[in-house]
Amino acid sequence: MEYTINKLAKIAGISTRTLRHYDQIGLLCPTRNSENDYRLYGQDDVDRLQHILFYRELGMPLDDIKATLTVIPGLTRNPLSMLQSHLTALKNKRSQLDLLITNVEKSILAQKGEITMTDQEKFEGFAEKMIADNEAKYGEEIREKYGDAVVDASNAKLRGMSPEQFARAEELEKELHAALLAAMETGDPASDLAQKAAELHKQWLCVYWPTYSKEAHAGLAQMYVDDPRFAAHYDKVASGCAVFFRDAILVYCA
Repeated sequence: MEYTINKLAKIAGISTRTLRHYDQIGLLCPTRNSENDYRLYGQDDVDRLQHILFYRELGMPLDDIKATLTVIPGLTRNPLSMLQSHLTALKNKRSQLDLLITNVEKSILAQKGEITMTDQEKFEGFAEKMIADNEAKYGEEIREKYGDAVVDASNAKLRGMSPEQFARAEELEKELHAALLAAMETGDPASDLAQKAAELHKQWLCVYWPTYSKEAHAGLAQMYVDDPRFAAHYDKVASGCAVFFRDAILVYCA
């Protein structure tokens, strides 16, 4: 069945302006009627819009949604696995909200002097948000690449992290970006500066990963190039950074 822009907007509960914006940025591009130039949305467009709205509800930026819905070479997407990924992410989001609500309720009682809270308790729920965000953006890919057991173990480690460990991870990421910028000026992925960046990346990974291996590190480096979302993240540091960083990590892991 085909829909005009007005009909699709009505059944989806969004505005025609939103659909026109999605068309302009290449996120959802309908076919055009050759006679009157009307936008016509087919069944594939309807299904794609459903995925877009799921991701948007999870707080994912439109650029990331577009990259997520772009088929990555070597990765086969199918509607069922994507819906299962949405379900997992939404359940995680619900759990996260429940934890944050409990956190606020306990904080109110603590302010009233009715209970005491440990520093660890004050940060309960925030790790769940990070997990939910990661599952929404990258869950399907990383679970297919590394397996459910590895991802679940990583999430369990993340849940148990202290505020100090979170702060250390943020500090390492800043050091990593600075090292990458300096290393790219040399143009040599095997330079001391580039290898320092790779070592900092290993330390950053070890904050989150339950175990480390060079094979997994090298595989992640390749994903930084193959996956447009990862590539865009590192290319924000500097143009061509994703490829340079991949090469530096491959030298480090060799």
